[in-house]
Amino acid sequence: MRLSARSRHALFATVAGSTLVLGGCGDSEAGSSDSVSLGFVNGGDTNFHSCLLKAVEGQAKTEGAKVYTANSHQNAGTELSNIEDMISRDVSALIVQTVNVDALKGDIAKAKASGIPIYLTSVSTGDANDILGAAVVDLKKVGGLDAGWIAQDAGPKEVRVGIVAGAPGAASDLLVGGFEAGLPATAKVVANQPGMFNPAKAQDVAENMIQAHPDLDYAFVANEEMAFAVRKAFDAAGAEDVKIVTVNGTEEGLAAVKSGDFSATVANSAKTIGETAVKNAVGLLDKQKVDKIANIPLLLVTEDNLSEAPQYCPK
Repeated sequence: MRLSARSRHALFATVAGSTLVLGGCGDSEAGSSDSVSLGFVNGGDTNFHSCLLKAVEGQAKTEGAKVYTANSHQNAGTELSNIEDMISRDVSALIVQTVNVDALKGDIAKAKASGIPIYLTSVSTGDANDILGAAVVDLKKVGGLDAGWIAQDAGPKEVRVGIVAGAPGAASDLLVGGFEAGLPATAKVVANQPGMFNPAKAQDVAENMIQAHPDLDYAFVANEEMAFAVRKAFDAAGAEDVKIVTVNGTEEGLAAVKSGDFSATVANSAKTIGETAVKNAVGLLDKQKVDKIANIPLLLVTEDNLSEAPQYCPK
């Protein structure tokens, strides 16, 4: 029978494989009877993922927990391999920022078979009994907030909208689904293509989009990194009037809202997500009174409420 997380000795092996890296460690001595070890499997290489990693490592240090980190680079097969590597280390719990919600079933089954609980970031599952907990961003609501801004800004006028999505299969699908559902009947989506959370790809998509639809009024872009590239493409094509709404709430994104390059962004702080995940995972392992499912606050940020935006990335 597995012992409780705070009574098990953390086992530390030599790093195996190029995707697995030893992250920041807490102050507890390895092998201590009350040490907790966490495996953090990150999903990609965007600014969000980098900030999420900083938050996880920083909060783990605060909690006195050991943490190992791995990056799946938007590949579901790599994600499962990373989880298997973490299992081999006998971590107390896994924190997973998945690359594909469809991959979670296999990930959770693999971890459950080994007696290691999974705590999810950004998304949850249909059955919360399968997981330790989750720090959930209502991604459909995020998209809906941006769509609501367009509805208010456009009023009764008929408008044309383009979408530069992220990578199919996880967060992007939920964001885009919420955005499309929130648009008014007077808004027509004339283009929807994936930018793969890659600025260079997003710029190519935007160049083709504005060429095919020179009368575009608005664009929804699935993160701010891509949105900067989309803005560059639109401006180069003489489409400075196309209004961009996006997602994240980084310092650079807020500055773009202030300057007018972006019309709105939805702040969903990576710092808050990562810190909540570690704090609550440790608390749940220790049988504390902690919310199993924690909902991350969201804020539609425009030039009128810039000062209210939360800190996005740990310093």
